[in-house]
Amino acid sequence: MSDEKRLITPEILYDLQIVSDPQISPDGRTIAFGLQRVVQKTEKKYRNLWLVPVDGGEAHQFTYGDQTDRDPRWSPDGQSIAFLSNRLDEKQEQLFIISFNGGEARPLTKLQGSFAGFEWAPDGRSLVCQFRLQDEEVREREADEQKKKLGIVSRHITSLEYKLDGAGYLPQEKWQVWTIDAASGEAKQLTSGQYDNTAPRWSPDGTQILFLSNRSADPAQEIDATDLFLLPAAGGDAQRVDARYGRKFMASFSPDGQHIAYLGREQTGRFYQNNSLFVIPTVGGEARNISAAHDLHLATATNTDVSSGTPQTPPSWSPDGRTILVQATLQGDQPILAIPVHEASGQPRRITSAPGVASGFSLDAAGERIAYLWGTLEMTDQVWVQGIEGAPARPLTDFNQELLAAIDLGQVEEVVLDGPGGPLPGWVLKPPGFDPAQQYAAVLEIHGGPQTQYGRVFMHEFYLLAAQGYVVTWCNPRGSQGYGEAVSGAIHDNWGTVDFDDVMAWTAYVAGLPYIDSQRMGVSGGSYGGYMTVLIIGRTQRFKAAVAQRAVSNLVSFYGSSDMNTHTESLVGVDGPPWENFANYWRQSPMRYIGAARTPTLIIHSERDFRCDREQGEQVFVALKKLGVDTEMILFPEESHGLSRSGRTDRRIARLQHMLRWFETYLK
Repeated sequence: MSDEKRLITPEILYDLQIVSDPQISPDGRTIAFGLQRVVQKTEKKYRNLWLVPVDGGEAHQFTYGDQTDRDPRWSPDGQSIAFLSNRLDEKQEQLFIISFNGGEARPLTKLQGSFAGFEWAPDGRSLVCQFRLQDEEVREREADEQKKKLGIVSRHITSLEYKLDGAGYLPQEKWQVWTIDAASGEAKQLTSGQYDNTAPRWSPDGTQILFLSNRSADPAQEIDATDLFLLPAAGGDAQRVDARYGRKFMASFSPDGQHIAYLGREQTGRFYQNNSLFVIPTVGGEARNISAAHDLHLATATNTDVSSGTPQTPPSWSPDGRTILVQATLQGDQPILAIPVHEASGQPRRITSAPGVASGFSLDAAGERIAYLWGTLEMTDQVWVQGIEGAPARPLTDFNQELLAAIDLGQVEEVVLDGPGGPLPGWVLKPPGFDPAQQYAAVLEIHGGPQTQYGRVFMHEFYLLAAQGYVVTWCNPRGSQGYGEAVSGAIHDNWGTVDFDDVMAWTAYVAGLPYIDSQRMGVSGGSYGGYMTVLIIGRTQRFKAAVAQRAVSNLVSFYGSSDMNTHTESLVGVDGPPWENFANYWRQSPMRYIGAARTPTLIIHSERDFRCDREQGEQVFVALKKLGVDTEMILFPEESHGLSRSGRTDRRIARLQHMLRWFETYLK
C-alpha cells in the first residue's frame, strides 16, 4: 500500500453518496437523478433530486431539504418534473410537480396510502399511477389519538399474500390504477376489487391505459396467471388482452400503439428460467418470444451492497419500432441490449459494451440518447450518457470518486476454472500491500438467490475484508443466472448437490494458490449463500470459521415461514408441499447434515426478515450449541432481509464489525 492511500473502513458507508434513477429530458439535454446521503447523528437517509447537463457542465442540486425526493419524471414538453416526496409528512409520500426553471415544488396529491410508480400522459395534462389506499381501519386509528397510542389490536389474515419482506404485513387494500389531473390534482380511481392492478402505462395516443393483473381464483397460489388488460383512459371496463398463459411483467406499448412488449416466462413452476421478451399485437393473439434464441436472462440480478434501489427499466422501444432496449444479467456483466423485433435470428446488440453493470436507463424523445447508471468493480454507480448509434459513452457524475481514489482497494483478478460441470467463473481479491511471498488467510463469499450472479460491480464488504489482510474470493457456481438457462436450472430439485461441488472445486483452487494458507480459510454467505454456508459446515471441516447470514437452513419449515409461502415449490423445484414430499425437502436441507458440524459459526439474522424467517437461523444456532460447537447469534431488530444493502447504517456497520471479529478470532 502506498503512503498516500488508506484502507477502507466500515464507517465509509456514512460517506458514500448513492446515485439513482437517471431520467433524460425529452430533448436529450439534461438528466435528472436522485442522490442519497446519510446523516450519522440521526441515522436517517435522505434523497434529493439533482440535474446534470449532457453537453457540458457540473451536476447541481435541484431540490433541497431533509426528505426523500424520488422517481423524477419529465413532462412530455420537458418544462416540468413530477416526483414523489415525503417532504410534507415523513410517513406519507405525495406526488409533486416542479418547474424545470426552478421555484417551489407544488404538491399535486393529498392521498393516504402508497405509490408504486407513475407516468405522464402523452399530452402532459394528467398522470397515471399505481396506488394503494390505506386501510380504513388504519385511517380510523390514525385519526383517534387514544387508538393510535394503543396501536394494533390484532391482524385478520385471510390470504397467503399477507406479508412481504421489506414491507411488513400487507394491507387489505389492493393496488389500483388511478389518474391524477396535472393542473388541479384531482384524483380518479379507475380500477377496483380484490385484485392487484399494477404497472399502468399510457398508449401513445393517450386513449388507453395498459396494466397487469392476476385475476385467477387464488392469485397467491397461481402466480403464473398474470394477464395484460386495456382500460379506457376516461374510465370504464377493462378488457383482457388475449395472450398465452404465463407470468407477465413490465409491459410497454410500441410507438404506433399496435403492439405490446412485455417480459415473461416460457414455462410455469420454474423459478430458475430466463426472463424472456415477448411481443404481442395490442388486440391480442400470438405472443412471440423474440429473445428465446439467445438464451438470455432479461433481468437485473447482480449482487451489490451499495445498491441505489433503482428498479429494472421496462422494455423501451426505439422510435421506429424496430428494436427494444432491455437489461440483461450476462456472464458477470449487466448490459443494456437492443433486441431486433422482427428478425427472429437477429443478434442482440450491446448498447453498453464495457465490463460493468447498468442499473436503470431512459431514452430521450428522439431515441438518440440514452442515460443510465453504470457501476464497475472499482466505482459505485454514476450517471452515464451515450448515443444509441455510436456516440461514445461518457460519465457525467463522479460522486465518491475522490473518496475512493484515496483508498487502496487491493487488486482483483478474474479466473475461469474448468469446473466439475463446465466453466466456473470467479474472482480473487488480493489485499492492499499484497506480497506474493507471504501466505494469507482467505474468505470465500457465496451469493444469494440462488438465481443471481456476482459480477463486475462494487462490493464494499469484499474490499473491507481485504483491508484486514484477507484474500477474498467469490464465484458463480451452477444455479447462478447469467450463463444460460441450463446452468441456472442445474439445481432445480437439486439444491446442495452440483452447486456444492462447484463451490468446493473453487475452494480447492484457492487453497492451492501459493500465497494462500490453506489451514486458514473462512466462508460466508447470505440467504441462499447462508444456505450454502450451513450446508458446508455440516458436510466438511474444510473451513476454520463460518458466518451464516439470513440463512435458509430447513426447507420444510421455510415453506411455511417465508413470504414466498407456497412458491417455495417453484423456487426449490420440489413437486408438492412438504407433507406430501417430506423426504425431498429434507434431502435438500442443510439441517440434515448439521450433526456433523464442527466449524465455529457466527449466525447473523434480522428480526423482521420475512423472506428467510429468523427461525431458520435460530435452528442452526440451537443445534450448534447442542453440539458444543463455538457459535454466537447476532439479531438485528426492525431490519429486513436486505440489511446488508439497505439497512440502517449503524446496523450495517455493526454487522460488518461482528464478521471481522469472528474471522479475526478464528483465522488469525
